[in-house]
Amino acid sequence: MKRAKTLGELKSTAYSGERWRARGVRDEIRENLRLKIESGEELFPGIVGYEDTVIPPLVNALLSRHHVILLGLRGQAKSRILRSLVSFFDEETPAVEGCEINDSPYQPICRACRVKLQELGDQVPIRWLSREQRYVEKLATPDVTIADIIGDLDPIRAARSGLDLSDEMTIHYGLLPRAHRGIFAINELPDLAAKIQVGLFNILQEGDVQIKGYPVRLPLDVLMLFTANPEDYTARGKIITPLKDRIGSEIRTHYPPTLEHAVAITRQEAWIDRGRDHELVLPYYIRELVEEIGFLARKDRRVDKRSGVSQRLPITVLENVISNAERRALLHREGLVVPRVSDVYASLPAITGKLELEYEGEMKGAEAVSIQLIRGAVGQTFQKYLGSTDLQAVVEWFEVGGYIKLPDTTPSTDALASLEKIPSLVERVSHLGVGSDAPAPVVVAAAEFLLEGLASMKRISRSEERGFQRGESPRPEIGVEQMGPVKRHLN
Repeated sequence: MKRAKTLGELKSTAYSGERWRARGVRDEIRENLRLKIESGEELFPGIVGYEDTVIPPLVNALLSRHHVILLGLRGQAKSRILRSLVSFFDEETPAVEGCEINDSPYQPICRACRVKLQELGDQVPIRWLSREQRYVEKLATPDVTIADIIGDLDPIRAARSGLDLSDEMTIHYGLLPRAHRGIFAINELPDLAAKIQVGLFNILQEGDVQIKGYPVRLPLDVLMLFTANPEDYTARGKIITPLKDRIGSEIRTHYPPTLEHAVAITRQEAWIDRGRDHELVLPYYIRELVEEIGFLARKDRRVDKRSGVSQRLPITVLENVISNAERRALLHREGLVVPRVSDVYASLPAITGKLELEYEGEMKGAEAVSIQLIRGAVGQTFQKYLGSTDLQAVVEWFEVGGYIKLPDTTPSTDALASLEKIPSLVERVSHLGVGSDAPAPVVVAAAEFLLEGLASMKRISRSEERGFQRGESPRPEIGVEQMGPVKRHLN
């Protein structure tokens, strides 16, 4: 259908009916949401783990035409959920051309559009707004002013146009009026100063705002969305109670409830595809090990529960793990990129910056806490897949003084040659689904995971200096040690 360019043309289209003219933003979202539910369409694609917890109350809130606040710790997809709500808008909607606040051509609320309608009538030019253009977001900070959110007078505009400062045409609109006929989202609501929170009372209850210095109220048509940390939202002095009372629905988000959900989120969000130069084989136990780090960190008493542990932690860790494996493959010109547990230890920078520590954790240091979390995650994953596997022959080799050190830069062929000297070790990787004909990088990764698991169970020991060993006094004469990357002559 040809898009109308003027109000007159618009009146001859489907946008001419009274139903469309009277329909507000929350009615539009409600109608489109109902259609998606009836058709069985996925409502929030890409949002994993909220199917039975967050999404049902959110859908109820939208069907009820409520303003909504999402309460949750960092990294719980709050902003993504807010931004995804634009999918419930019509694909396009008409507005008066040149209007700062996206006025409806039928019911303009700003002075400039009313004058334009009076002067031009059906010749008023029309522009079409996409869904994304109807979404306005603001991160709340203490320096945000009423002028930023609501608006203020514009003396420069008044001077240039020769208008009196009291004239409505001199208004400089804030972000909220510019979200007219759309969604206005405020992230971290408690960070707004109290007087700014007071300025939101009218829009939430009466549906209008009053701009400083002007005796007019703008009847805005806006769906208000907010996010906040529960700790800040419920603390006295952080949020004004009358504002809380005006928000229709309060919905709590959470971290992935299961390991499977966490793996699915990281698979969706992490940058894994590194091109065609090297083939990537990402073992499932490495995926789960990385996720376990996040789960253990959220339970650890040394980590601040009020700040939480973002789901961005396993995402960035996995990206670093793959990058370290990629670096090793490039160093030794290996065609296969296979991450090992040692690559997880090499990814400490992706962990330490994401942990807010309590006093006990601060005393130990972020790196020490992170290493312990990795070892705990190795233990959990090892128990899951190899807990009942007979590895006594491997343990006995270390008990009689064997030791092996495998830096993360050791080439796969050299690492495999060393690992094959440990009785029954390479044969036991079949319990991880690794066949006898598997490529060397795959076998090495599985064998190293097995050794790391034994170390986490304290059946052997592991140190950065000596690698895997029996205990305090290994007998080096029968050990196998790789002190660093082996230089190879390549054609």
